[in-house]
Amino acid sequence: MVADMQSPREALLDSGLEGSLVRERERTWWDRLTSAPSLAIALALVIIVAAGPFQDIDLFLAKRWLYRLDPSLLPFAQNVLDPIAGQAVCLPILLAVAAVIARRLRSWRPLLIAGLAELGFLAGVGSIKVLLARGVTYERDPRFFEAGLFEMGAKGISFPSGHAAEAVLIYGAAVYLIAHYTGASDRLVRILTWAVVAISLNSVAVSFLIGWHWVSDLVGGLLAGGLFLRLIVDWDLRARQRAEESASGSIRTIS
Repeated sequence: MVADMQSPREALLDSGLEGSLVRERERTWWDRLTSAPSLAIALALVIIVAAGPFQDIDLFLAKRWLYRLDPSLLPFAQNVLDPIAGQAVCLPILLAVAAVIARRLRSWRPLLIAGLAELGFLAGVGSIKVLLARGVTYERDPRFFEAGLFEMGAKGISFPSGHAAEAVLIYGAAVYLIAHYTGASDRLVRILTWAVVAISLNSVAVSFLIGWHWVSDLVGGLLAGGLFLRLIVDWDLRARQRAEESASGSIRTIS
């Protein structure tokens, strides 16, 4: 991939940093709303509410609505719509995007980001699931610490929703790579961003209608996915900015 010895300019090119792509800009309200601290606080609040005041609402809303409304749609929802946010679909897409960009830039960094996204899901979201040990809706018990991976398998780790988290984290990481490591237009990035929003909403709607998750599971999944994505993005942007400043300084020294 990257040669052992590179000039500072080559380092900029291989890092996707030529032309000062990493710049300081004024933080918007959306940046503040989706910052790591904000998402962490929001996730903590959802956990607190789901552990107590919201349990009756979770129980009331968990009706497996699609079985009541139109059971004939179940195969389509389960076999077509739901897998879109599953590992078998979203992970290969992320790896393909990362591999193409990595080859083009002759850098391992896009693959590293893809690996961190998957690690964030397995170790980050997975740890929360195991720790809170919440059962699925059809067990009719929304309390935390009453189920568990070892006691009930996948049925005992409902919070947060894995598919909702993957929709944001895995697809979001793919869009981040395209936006920051290629010459994609702003229009394309906006389209891809809205595609991630649509996939996330699809995941939430399908899980809710089939009755696989409590409502608070789904909200928690979106927040957890967003939190780990934000942590990865912030780390990468800081690292790229440091690399740009170091390479730019070296170029000035040489010239």
